[in-house]
Amino acid sequence: MSAKQIIKAISVSVVAITASFNASAANTEAMWPGTAYNQQIPTFKQVLGYDVGERITNYNDMRRYLSALEQAAPDRIKVFKYANSWEGRELVYAVVGTAEHIRSLETLANNTQALADPRITSEKEAKSLIKNLPTSVWLQYAVHGNEISSTDAALFTAYHLLAAPNDAVNSKILDNTVVFIDPLQNPDGRERFVTRYYATVGLEHSADRLSAEHNEPWPRGRTNHYLFDMNRDWLALTQPESKGKVAAINKYKPQVVVDIHEMGGDQSYYFAPAAQPFNPHMTKTQIANMDAIGQNHAKYFDEFGFDYFTREIFDAFYPGYGDSWPVFYGASASTYEVGSARGHVFEKNTGELLTYFNTVKRQFVASISTAEGAANQREKLLGDFYQYQIDAIDSGKKSKERVYILPNQSNREGTHKLATLMAEHGVEVKQATEDFKACGVKYKAGSYFIDTAQPRGVFVRTTFTDQVDMAEAFVKEQERRRARNLGDEIYDVTGWSLPMMFNVDSDSCGKAVSADSKAVQANDTLLGKVNNPEASVAYIVAWGDTAAARFLTAALQAGVKLKSADQAFVLGDKTSYPAGSLVIEKRLNDKDLLTKISQIAEQTGAIVDGVDSSWVIEGPSFGSNKTVPMVAPKVAIAWDAPTSELSAGSTRFVIERQLGYPVTAIRTPMLAWADLSDYQVVILPEGNYEQALGKSGAANLKSWVEAGGVLIALGNANRFTTNADYGLLDVKREQAYREDKADSSDDKSSTVAGQLFASRDDLKAASIEPHTSPDYVAGLLANVEVDQEHWLTAGVDKDLVAVAYGNDIYTPIKLNSGKNLAWFTGKDDVLASGYLWQQNKAQLAYKPLLVHQPQGKGMVIGFTQSPTYRAYLEGMNVLLTNTIFRAAAHAQ
Repeated sequence: MSAKQIIKAISVSVVAITASFNASAANTEAMWPGTAYNQQIPTFKQVLGYDVGERITNYNDMRRYLSALEQAAPDRIKVFKYANSWEGRELVYAVVGTAEHIRSLETLANNTQALADPRITSEKEAKSLIKNLPTSVWLQYAVHGNEISSTDAALFTAYHLLAAPNDAVNSKILDNTVVFIDPLQNPDGRERFVTRYYATVGLEHSADRLSAEHNEPWPRGRTNHYLFDMNRDWLALTQPESKGKVAAINKYKPQVVVDIHEMGGDQSYYFAPAAQPFNPHMTKTQIANMDAIGQNHAKYFDEFGFDYFTREIFDAFYPGYGDSWPVFYGASASTYEVGSARGHVFEKNTGELLTYFNTVKRQFVASISTAEGAANQREKLLGDFYQYQIDAIDSGKKSKERVYILPNQSNREGTHKLATLMAEHGVEVKQATEDFKACGVKYKAGSYFIDTAQPRGVFVRTTFTDQVDMAEAFVKEQERRRARNLGDEIYDVTGWSLPMMFNVDSDSCGKAVSADSKAVQANDTLLGKVNNPEASVAYIVAWGDTAAARFLTAALQAGVKLKSADQAFVLGDKTSYPAGSLVIEKRLNDKDLLTKISQIAEQTGAIVDGVDSSWVIEGPSFGSNKTVPMVAPKVAIAWDAPTSELSAGSTRFVIERQLGYPVTAIRTPMLAWADLSDYQVVILPEGNYEQALGKSGAANLKSWVEAGGVLIALGNANRFTTNADYGLLDVKREQAYREDKADSSDDKSSTVAGQLFASRDDLKAASIEPHTSPDYVAGLLANVEVDQEHWLTAGVDKDLVAVAYGNDIYTPIKLNSGKNLAWFTGKDDVLASGYLWQQNKAQLAYKPLLVHQPQGKGMVIGFTQSPTYRAYLEGMNVLLTNTIFRAAAHAQ
C-alpha cells in the first residue's frame, strides 16, 4: 500500500482527533514530564487505541501513526519511502522540522552536497552555508527486528517534536536541526517477532525469562527475511533494505547518525564514548563530537534516574556497522543500546521488573538528547563536516596508495560488481576508455580506477587496503587477557579488504591517473553477449566467475542441455578455455537455442562464444567422459534449529539471489528420517546437529549419499559429519596445539606427580587444560591455496581468500578416503587481513578448507570455514557453485 493510500485509509479526521484528545494518557505525560502538547497532533491512543509503551507497535500500526502525524502537520513532517523489504513491506523515513526547513528539503540536500565537496565549494562559500544551514540528525531504529522498543520511541520522538514545538529543548532542536527518523529498518523481522510474541501471551504477561514470551523460536526476529543481521550488511549491501537506506543517507549526508539498539535485559543503557579499538581512519573530532552528545545524555539520564554505561562493549573498528559506515563520509556516529524487556515485562537478575514502557522512554530520551546535542554544536558539526572533506582529499593526495586500480583482466564479473558497489557507496569510480600507464605499469581500456583524493577517499582506503591495524596498546592488552584466560575484547571481524573478498586483482599507485574515462554508476549492468551467434557446432562459456555461474543456473532452468569440462582445453584455432567451461552443443538442443542463450547472456552478463568446430587439440573433447553433462539438481538446505539462522540465511541467499537457483528449506529434524531421494544435494549450514540428528540422522544421510547424494557441510556443521561413529567424513577436529603441554595425569587420581616451577610461565603452562580447543578468533581474512587438478575445483583460481573465525581446525583427510582440495597457506602468510593469534596462525597453516570424500555413488563435501559468510565472499562463489552443480553432475 502506498503512503497516499494509507493516508486516504485513515478515517479519523483532525476534528475528531481534537475532540477525542480530552483524556490525556498517563504514559504520554510521563515520557517528558511537564510538557504541554498541542491537541491538534494525534496521540498513540487516538490513532492506535493504546498509549505509548502499552503495546509493541507492529509494522502496519507504525505506518498508520506516521501517516496520521503527516496528515495533522503536513508542513512540519514528511514521510518518504526508501525501499521495499523482501516480503514487500515499504521502508520509510520521516523528516521533522520547521515549516521552512521542510519546505526546503531539496535545498538542504543540495547545500549539504556542496558542503561535502570542497573541490566545488570554496572556504568562503562554505562559511556562508555553515552560518545558515541547519545540521541534520539521522536517527535509525530497529535494524534488528526483535529490538522492539526503538520503533515506538521513534514514533513518540516525532510526536513530541511536532506536538510541543515551543518546549525550550524542542525549540532549540527545531531552530538548529532537521531530524530524520527511520523508525523501522527491519519490518520483516519485527513482524515475525511481534506476531509470535502475542501468540504466546496468556491471561497475563509473564516476566519470567523461562517463559515462551522471552524465548523466541527459530529464526528469531533479529534478522530480515533472508535471516541477515543487517547491521553487518553496510559494506556488501546485499539486502534491499540496506541499499535503500544507503541511498537515502547519501542524499542528505546527515552530520550526526545514531543507530539505536537493544541488548540483554539485565544491562542498563549504553551510549558514546565507544569502546576500544577505534578505526584509525576515524578522526579525533568525530569521536569528540559524539562524546559531547554522550555527555548531554548523561545530564538527562541523571535527571531521570536512569543507569547507563559507556566505553565497555561496542567498539568503533569495523567500518560495516550502522554507526561506523557514516563516519567515512564525514558524520559523527554512534550506537545506543538499551536493556530489553523483549516483551511487556521482564524480571532482571536483581529482581527488578523492567517494563516495555521503561525501555521506550529511555530510547526516546536518548533520541531527544541526541537532537539537542547536535543543535548545541550546529556550526561546529557543519564546520567539522566540511573540514573532513578537505582533509580526506589532502590525505589522498599524499598517500602512497593514492589510486587503486582494478585491471579487470581476470574476474570480470567480480571486478564490475566491486566497481559498481563502490559507486553505490557514493565513491567516484572511473573506467578507462583508453589504454593508460600508472606508476610504470600498462593497463588496458576497461580497467577501473579510484582516486582517493576525493571526499570519500578515506572510505576507499579503509575498505581497499590490505590491512587496517588495531591500536598496538589494545592488541597487547588482548594478548595479556588471553594469556590469563580472561577472554579478549575484540567485538567483530578484524579484516575486510573488499578486493580480497571479491577475489579481484587490485593495484595501487601513488600518483594520479591521467586517462580518458567514464564515470561508473551504481546501476551499470555487466554487458553479456554472444560472439559468432550463427555458430554451426556449439557455444562455449568460459568458467571462472559468477556471471558464468548464473548462466549455468539459468540455462539449466530453461531446459538447455549443456556440459562442463573437467579440465582446461584448447580448440583447433588455439583458443583456450579454463576447466569447468560450459559446452552447449547445438545437436542436443532445440531450434530456439540461440534465442535462449542470447537472453540468458543479457540477463547474467556472461560472454558466450559460438564455435564452428569441435576439434580440440589439448584437453578433453566435447564427447569425452571428462566433459560431463550437467543436471538441474534439486537442492535442499537444513532450516530450523539447531541450524545457525545467519548461516542458513546467507547460504540460501547466495544460492538463490547471487547464483539464481531455487533451494528447498527442510526442517532440520526431518533430515533424520525423511525420504530424500528426490534431492541430489543437501546442504548443512553451520549449526550443532548432534542432538537434532544424531546416529539415526547420520545413518539416513549416509544411505542417501551412498545412493548418489551430495552432502555439503559448512563450518562447524562438520562437528557432526566428522563424528567417528557416523562415518560421513574421515577427518577430525583438532585440540589446541601447545608446545608446553599441561600435565595430563589421570584425572581420576586425587594426587599427581610433583612439579617444579621456576617461573610464572611454568605456572601459566600448568594452568592450561590439556584438552582444549584452539583460541576463538572473531573473524579475519585468510589466504588459501586450491588444488588445480581436481574436477571439483575446475576454473577456481589457485589462490583465494576465505573468512576464518571461531576455533574449529580440522585434520587433513587421508588419500585412501578422499582429497584435500583447498587448504590454508603457511603460517608466515596465512593471515591476509585482520588479526590472528600466533598459536592459531601456526596451527591453521596447511590445514584443509575444502575436503571431498566419495561415498558409494555420492560424496560428502566439507567446507571447514563457511564460503557464504555474510554473503560478501564473492570470490568463493565459483567454488561453491562447483560443489553444488559439478558435484551433482559427477554423482552417479
